[in-house]
Amino acid sequence: MHKSHGTPHRRSVALFGGTFDPIHSGHIAVAQAAQKRFHLDSIYFIPSSRPPHKSKLTLTPFLHRYAMVALGCTDHAGFHPSTAEAPPEGAATHVFYTVDTVRRFHREHPEDRLFFILGADQFLEIPTWKNYETLMDSCNFIIASRPGFRLDALRLVIPPEKLGRTPSNDPNTIVLRKSVIHLMTTVSSHISSTEIRHRLAKGQTIHGLVPARVEEYILEQALYR
Repeated sequence: MHKSHGTPHRRSVALFGGTFDPIHSGHIAVAQAAQKRFHLDSIYFIPSSRPPHKSKLTLTPFLHRYAMVALGCTDHAGFHPSTAEAPPEGAATHVFYTVDTVRRFHREHPEDRLFFILGADQFLEIPTWKNYETLMDSCNFIIASRPGFRLDALRLVIPPEKLGRTPSNDPNTIVLRKSVIHLMTTVSSHISSTEIRHRLAKGQTIHGLVPARVEEYILEQALYR
């Protein structure tokens, strides 16, 4: 992450967290759609060291996943790889919590308007996240979803006391007391990192499923074989 230097323009910035094992074309499409719709100045892609809810998951080493994210960002203005959740030196993995990452960003960039990008399925699990009610107050959310997903499903996991007094005129927006949740159904992807890993393990092509530079890196490093 990079500190801004007192410009009069208040930046709109999004954090996009995930294992990115590997980053794929669906991630890029979601970020592009969010960048366009919300006029985002920057999107920081944050590979996680080890997600708290996936403690049994065997992840590709962080340096490989970060390298793939960096390559995936290369051709897109405003896309930035972030080491915000890089494991401490000497550690293979380390658990980071989203609420702490958001707090850190606020400390370093107090003037920025902050969004957090995640999928609808992830948001439905947010009550299991550390200090999720604090997190809901800390940033706006951009929820990427498949067409036909109902906003009411998101309301079910939001504590009633968090809801704002004035409803939004936008049918894809939920206004909270201290933040806003935006449902984005304009982009849909059936690509998954799991599918890509399975295809590579079987020796099948992943052409078009990941950015070209990422595909080249995966093949050069013989990842997921």
